[in-house]
Amino acid sequence: MSIYVGNLSYEVKEEDLNSVFAEYGKVKRVQLPTDRETGRMRGFGFVEMENDTQEAAAIEALDGAEWMGRDLKVNKAKPREDRSGGGGGYGGGRGGGGRDRY
Repeated sequence: MSIYVGNLSYEVKEEDLNSVFAEYGKVKRVQLPTDRETGRMRGFGFVEMENDTQEAAAIEALDGAEWMGRDLKVNKAKPREDRSGGGGGYGGGRGGGGRDRY
């Protein structure tokens, strides 16, 4: 499971986030996504901790807390949505109402 951390300063680094969350338990991983075009941090990140108890303590303590001049938004991360493919449609079959000839 992962924790979503939003409203981060664009100056934050993985080490900074790690040290804040380490106060609540062992941090397994920190991710700070960057914009593909600019390479700039996107203002949010994800933190994985060793267990659910530590994650719950971090969420409780840090959600709404001010850090680096911003009020953090901290909650359980939602599962990533599948972005492959477009809208509905007919999947590119051979149409023709059953009149296919071989």
